[in-house]
Amino acid sequence: MVRTPLTPAERERGERLGALLRESRGSRSMVEVAAAAGLSAETLRKIETGRAPTPAFFTVAAVASVLGLSMDDLIRRSAFAAA
Repeated sequence: MVRTPLTPAERERGERLGALLRESRGSRSMVEVAAAAGLSAETLRKIETGRAPTPAFFTVAAVASVLGLSMDDLIRRSAFAAA
């Protein structure tokens, strides 16, 4: 199955999501957060760096839960800024 290329807006949204998760992780190690969320550290690294700009919903929900973020807050904070 061939995946449709992401638009610049989708890439930007993925970068914002990654930055938000990285910021919310604070001083906790990537390995610690990933393990608590049931992910590999490499998966979390890809999300945080924007290399996986469209992670699965349940992956994001697991990381958000570990970081104490509500999905509503995560959506609001990673949405496009109003022009």
